Order: sequence, then structure tokens, then C-alpha cells
Amino acid sequence: MNLKISLARITAAPSQIDPVFLNSPALVNTGIDGPLGCQLVAKVETQNPVGSFKGRGTELFAATALSPGQTVVCASAGNFGQGLARAAGRRGHACVVFAAENANPVKVEAMRRFGADVKLVGSDFDAAKKAAHAYASTHGLRFVEDGAEAAIAEGAGTIGLELLAAERFDAILVQLGDGALLAGIGTVLRELAPRLEIIAVVAANAPAMKLSLEAGHAVETEKVDTIADGIAVRVPIPGAISLLRQCCDGIVAVEETAMMHAMRLAHRDLGILLEPSGAAGIAAIIADPERFRGRRIATLLSGGNLSNELRAQVLSL
Repeated sequence: MNLKISLARITAAPSQIDPVFLNSPALVNTGIDGPLGCQLVAKVETQNPVGSFKGRGTELFAATALSPGQTVVCASAGNFGQGLARAAGRRGHACVVFAAENANPVKVEAMRRFGADVKLVGSDFDAAKKAAHAYASTHGLRFVEDGAEAAIAEGAGTIGLELLAAERFDAILVQLGDGALLAGIGTVLRELAPRLEIIAVVAANAPAMKLSLEAGHAVETEKVDTIADGIAVRVPIPGAISLLRQCCDGIVAVEETAMMHAMRLAHRDLGILLEPSGAAGIAAIIADPERFRGRRIATLLSGGNLSNELRAQVLSL
């Protein structure tokens, strides 16, 4: 079944979302503009209880799509699991999260702190997702797949509404993992600001989503090998591909070195510690500066849950 998103539901969503996730700051006129060669509009989605934009969609989902007392099961690299555990727990739902055996320990601990029963299974996120789906099926529980639920994408779409209300920009760079973020923001901008350029960003070492959108159908890869666990997709969601193709004008892939450079720039010039996926938009500008030179470019800074190893690398310079 193809994913379908409603602008009307996105517009109504803020009333169902904990205000702590809404109206995040948009940084402009910053010291990072000089090094990047463009004007950056940086929507900061790290200053909330889960350190990422995921709380918007999980709040809306938990408020509108669950029956009383229903247990939810999901797979997560960490940020989605935090958001779902918090949103579900606040409404009396138990939450079981499957994560890869090598998942970021900082994120695993955070998910448990929000009340999730975390099970570490498989060599990567998609293996954990397969195990989560089997577990939910066996136990008759509600399986929640980030990127496949309309409410989750619609919650993320509130970012697009806020950006349009607050700032002017020529183009936006949107991180592309399972697709909820692009589906939500893309739906808003396509309908309300159709002339804006929307560019999706993936990790070069996790190209499945780029390959899928270019082919028009889901294309799996054998492995992923990226520090950006938030966008490390190996098995795309088939039902999301059609919508995601409509929600962007192009897709770029960024290398690991560009993401590390972007993380260091964000820390040096903006004072923000970002995960690799959170800095992917900045990395895209670093990788192709002429494409963005002199333009006003929006992107999301989302994901402040770094592993201790990556935190040390960013702070070492």
C-alpha cells in the first residue's frame, strides 16, 4: 500500500504534539555562512527531550493511531525509538524497541531511560527491523514502522510549516532515511511553496534510498557502512517510494569525510554537537559548494545523540 500524506492533517497536527517539540529555532546570519559560501537557514531540532525531530511524528502517532493500552513494537537506530518510547509511555502504552547489536550505546541507554524494552538483535538496522516485525506478529502486537505510518510523516511535516512561516529560503536539503521527514516536509512545500527546490540527502555508503528513488521502486543493498546511523537504510519501504519521488527535485549522496567536516563546522561556528545524519545537509553544501553559492539554503540540524567515540572526534579539533 502506498503512503499517503494529508496537508490538512499536518496543519492540525500541532494540537496533538507536546509543545516541547514545536517551534524549534531557525538560526540565520551565522558565522558558518562564510565557510559554506551561502546563507544557511538552520532549523535546530536537537533542543528537545529526545534530541531530534522524531518526537513530532511519534507524538502525533501515539495520540491518534493507538487503542488504549496497546503495546507497540518498532525497530530503531535510536532516535525514533526514543521518540516512540516517550510518546507511548506518556499515554500508557508499553514500547518494545529492536536495535542492532552494534547500536550506539548512548541511544540504547536513552531509549531505556524513556521506558522502552530494548532488544539488541542482528548486525544492522534492517536485520533488527525484520526481528521486530516477527516479534510483533508472533505476540499479536502493533508493529510501528518509521517511514510507513502517515501520522509519523505528518508530525514531521510540521517542520515545513514552521520554516515557511518564519524564514525565506531558495532550497532545502532534507536528510533521507526511511523517508518520514522528506514525505512530511515535501508534502508541505510542494503544496504551499511549489517553486522551492527540495534536495534529499543520503550517505554515499548507504545508497539504497537514492537508488530506489532513481529507479522508481525499492532497491535493496547488501550492506551499509556509514557513521550516519540515522540514515543507514539498506532495505527501503516499497510503499513510500512513489510519494518520496514526488517530494524532491533531486538526491545527493555525501561521503563520510564531508559529514565529519560538517559536524566540526556546526560545533565550531554554531556551537551545536550533531550526529553525522544531523549534519548531512551541511555536508551536501560542503561537497558541492558551487551549486549553492550565494543562495539561501535551509536544512535541519537534527540528532544530538552522538556516540562517545564520535563526540571525542568532533571535539578533538
